[in-house]
Amino acid sequence: MNFVIANPTGLCFGVRRAIEQLELALRENKSVYAAGSPIHNPQEVERLSRLGLKVTPSVAEIPGGTAAFIRAHGLSRGEDAELREKCRKVIDGTCPFVRNVQKKAAELDREGYKVIVLGDFDHPEVKGILGHVDGDALVVKSENCINLRARFGKIGILSQTTQKEADLADLASKLVFLTEELRVYNTICRATVERQESVKKLAENVGAVVVIGGKNSANTRALVEISQSFGLDVKWIESAGELDEGWLRDKNEIGVAAGGSTPDWLVNDLTAKLSRL
Repeated sequence: MNFVIANPTGLCFGVRRAIEQLELALRENKSVYAAGSPIHNPQEVERLSRLGLKVTPSVAEIPGGTAAFIRAHGLSRGEDAELREKCRKVIDGTCPFVRNVQKKAAELDREGYKVIVLGDFDHPEVKGILGHVDGDALVVKSENCINLRARFGKIGILSQTTQKEADLADLASKLVFLTEELRVYNTICRATVERQESVKKLAENVGAVVVIGGKNSANTRALVEISQSFGLDVKWIESAGELDEGWLRDKNEIGVAAGGSTPDWLVNDLTAKLSRL
């Protein structure tokens, strides 16, 4: 059995930056609090928790006077202000690409556009983006935007950073008929696009694909969906220990891909296991 690793794959710039910031903060402070998971990888969050990371469900539950970390997905303006008011130290791990989406959303809102976000309504990044808009913004997926019937004078579209470019183009083509003016910002992170393209190339040359990454990771899910669209047998795991050797039997060429929030050590564990088989 041979395996081929997608290139590029694994940690994106924003998540790597957040982890490095958090590790430094944990060395300098006895404990650091974060409202929600700082990155979408349970195994890495568990590792960081052993170093002193404390994850709370919300900003409101972070004790005053502590050191706090803003997750890579960012926060709303109100949450950000509350955190900075009550904590003695705030480390801002917001991905620069996510920060750009927040700024674009606020800009569109100020200029009178109906803000429509392509993304997952319950995702923390999307909730943070909505928290930078004063008006009523809409969150849609490309496949359900057809349910929109109202006409808007001006529509501004942007995207959660981990969505697919094809879905953004599809959304824009549908919404153009609902408005007199349409402005579209492609706010999908280039690292996301590069990883999705690498999986497409990989899928053309292998018989099966293993994708490693958190089950709560939108960008990892996208890699799984792209692999499945090629009709391949796809296994989505969070750690090497989840990979069933029986599934590998009779497979000659296997592709390996990792989500943008999957740390190097998990990828290395997986490739080491595959090398032994």
